[in-house]
Amino acid sequence: MSNHLAAQTLREQESFSMKRIVASLLAVVIGTFMVILDSTVVNIAIPTLVDYFDSSLRILQWSVTAYTLSLSAVIPLAGWMSDKLGAKRVFLVSIGLFTAGSVLCAMAHTPQQLIFYRILQGLGGGLVSPIGMAMVYRIAPPEKRGSIIGMFGIPMLLAPALGPVLSGWLVEYASWQWIFLINLPVGIVGIVVGNKFLPSFPRHEAPALDIAGMILGPFAFALITFGISEGSVSWTSTRTLSGLIIGGAALACFIISCLMKKQPLLELRVFKSSDFTRGIVASWIMQTALFGTVLLFPLLLQQVKHYSPLATGLILLPQAAGSMIFMPLAGRMFDKVGARPPLIAGMILISSGLFAMSFLRPDTPLAYMMATLFLLGSGMGLSMMSLNTHVLNATPPHLVSRVTPLTSASQQVVTSLAIAGFTGYLSSRMTANMNQIAVAKSPLEAGITSFAETFFAAACIACAGLLLSFFIRKPKLAKMEMAGSGLTDDAGH
Repeated sequence: MSNHLAAQTLREQESFSMKRIVASLLAVVIGTFMVILDSTVVNIAIPTLVDYFDSSLRILQWSVTAYTLSLSAVIPLAGWMSDKLGAKRVFLVSIGLFTAGSVLCAMAHTPQQLIFYRILQGLGGGLVSPIGMAMVYRIAPPEKRGSIIGMFGIPMLLAPALGPVLSGWLVEYASWQWIFLINLPVGIVGIVVGNKFLPSFPRHEAPALDIAGMILGPFAFALITFGISEGSVSWTSTRTLSGLIIGGAALACFIISCLMKKQPLLELRVFKSSDFTRGIVASWIMQTALFGTVLLFPLLLQQVKHYSPLATGLILLPQAAGSMIFMPLAGRMFDKVGARPPLIAGMILISSGLFAMSFLRPDTPLAYMMATLFLLGSGMGLSMMSLNTHVLNATPPHLVSRVTPLTSASQQVVTSLAIAGFTGYLSSRMTANMNQIAVAKSPLEAGITSFAETFFAAACIACAGLLLSFFIRKPKLAKMEMAGSGLTDDAGH
């Protein structure tokens, strides 16, 4: 009888413990889901924002670019702030800042105000995902960590699928302001649930903060992005050259600063591993081709094809579906055959999809575009899962925790550069093709041709990623040692 009572008490304790984990996990999922969702909802609204503010695409794309740049600026600070102020406190304050930024975005009266408020959103949102993932890892018991972290991945898969549809519905049947206002109740719920159920983790001694890197990095990336954006008007203008030259000089100083410090803002010494370098460069190329064109589809469907925002969101669903289907398959393939086969397959799908879009014509069927979107999503699912895992495996074990901010922040920077570059290129091709309207059959054909040429440029970049994929190999178990301020690769990479 006593054994029976002891077993019953143990089950009750275990049940209570799991209930606490679920409540804590829910708080993290709410915050993470809100931030990831916001990264996708604005894309559908860009054509509406261009009309509402009577502005240009070149200016309004900064509402996306500035957001991703501000994300990249704070991601490397997540670990330091958690150690200094406590993970729970920083997480809740970040959700609060993101929510406040969302409300301010809805109140914007000019493009400049919207861009500034999006920066505030990004400064809050950039800390939510990395701190949330770290808290989930510490909350979950070791024997259940895999399944619980898998639950944490649900918003990462659902948000890209729900975002365009939700945004389209709100823009069409309410107003564009509601794509931001909807974050207010979600953010409040996230703060209340998190404050009640998230445990207060013990603080650790915070390492020295790399002030120089914290200033130089965002300054360099913002100026380079500005220069690339201005290049669509003129590559020899004072604004373009100033952005590229000053930004390039700041980037060089940032790199030197990171290499000289023992605890830099971003750990760049890991690039001495050739396996890591090939993997992350391939990742950057894939992200440039995919995420750089993320604004093109909503613009094409709404401004050229004249679909409604809701219809646009529904048309984009095949891309999210392809990613959701093939990402788990890529994980299983990776375990069996390594990164190269799923990566090559994924890059072939991405390249094929973008080349298919370069044959766009005014009478191209909608089914053709939706099939192409499914190809792109499938390729992303295969490639991204494989590359992310490969990059972690190619990282020296003692640097894994310091490399995660590097990969996360660089993804946001690359996305910013790509969006600025492709929207600028589209604008320049649109201007050139419209100036040749006398020889073109119609303004519609000139617009379609501009999109086709931009997709062709993206396809060429994707092909470079495909070629690099053949050189991805299974990382050797080399002993990477710190020697002073640098790394030495004993495998001779």
